[in-house]
Amino acid sequence: MVSAVSPVIGSIPNRLALAGGWIDQPFVSKHNPKPPGSMVVISIEPTFRFMDRAGCASGTRAVATRIWKGRLPKRPPAELVRELYEAENQGRSEPSGSQDMIGLIYPGISRLDYDFSIQGGVFPAQIESLRDTRTARWLEKVLHVLPVEPRPEGYNPLGMKNLEPRCVARLGQTGKDCFDAIRRRDTDALGASLNDCMVCWERLLPQTVRHPALKLDLKALLRCYQRRYSGAMYSGCGGGYLLVISKEKVLGAFQIKIRL
Repeated sequence: MVSAVSPVIGSIPNRLALAGGWIDQPFVSKHNPKPPGSMVVISIEPTFRFMDRAGCASGTRAVATRIWKGRLPKRPPAELVRELYEAENQGRSEPSGSQDMIGLIYPGISRLDYDFSIQGGVFPAQIESLRDTRTARWLEKVLHVLPVEPRPEGYNPLGMKNLEPRCVARLGQTGKDCFDAIRRRDTDALGASLNDCMVCWERLLPQTVRHPALKLDLKALLRCYQRRYSGAMYSGCGGGYLLVISKEKVLGAFQIKIRL
């Protein structure tokens, strides 16, 4: 899709991650006693510019824009994912997870299954995607994206790690539950999977929502929306956007266009 801002931001898609995030990182998935663990990503039409430092793979997108000159090459997606993964993570001690690349490159709504025993958990053991128009239009109606604020400079969510295996398994299950809820077009179950994912984040990596560099009480804000609507989670650690699941309008939020 070509939008009015395409000449400025390029045509590389955007991506949102729903439940299960962090299971794509080998330092997490290696503790999963019930692999594979899953997470869900959505490829988004680039009709606007996402905030940087908001958990929406804007850094990965910038690398893709640079190496592919603003447009996805017409090559097998798995090949593109590996090329982009290598380009972004070369020399990095804390690499971006492959879900960032997959969410940009694979169209539709995708469940990514990670197993540390397969490729060291760097790439999914399996990818399943939903690309039918009916499901995409339903998700566009119930997923509301509320801008909060970018994560601050100097913020790192990995200062505390409590990688308890049962909670890692639960995190990976939230991705399965999320994908199944989308497949069934079940608003309440989808919201519950996002809520459960945030519980796992807070236990496994407590500084995803509480950190000295964070000025806003992200946990309190999250609870407000979880109580009022079917469910909610942040687009990434440290804030970014609040992803709210609701059949009704959410004040201040916008909706996205899924790339099929």
